[in-house]
Amino acid sequence: MLTDLGNGVARSYGLTFTFPERLQEVYRNDLRIDLRRFNGDPSWELAVPATYIVGPDGVVAYAEADPDYTRRPEPTELLAGLEGMG
Repeated sequence: MLTDLGNGVARSYGLTFTFPERLQEVYRNDLRIDLRRFNGDPSWELAVPATYIVGPDGVVAYAEADPDYTRRPEPTELLAGLEGMG
């Protein structure tokens, strides 16, 4: 399990995006969401939701990244990836 505070790992894999200025204004003014305060940095950057299963040998057994945060891998897919490492 990786927690990527500051998005350093995600950024190194090209899995981040920065909110355009107009969208930042909508979040701040209309939605009252200050992503800078929430993230603890001024970047207005988010990571693309991603799931990886990496074996002890460094081989990637499963990879999924989707900018649509509502689409996530099914648990059965993840279990199959874990079983394939065994």
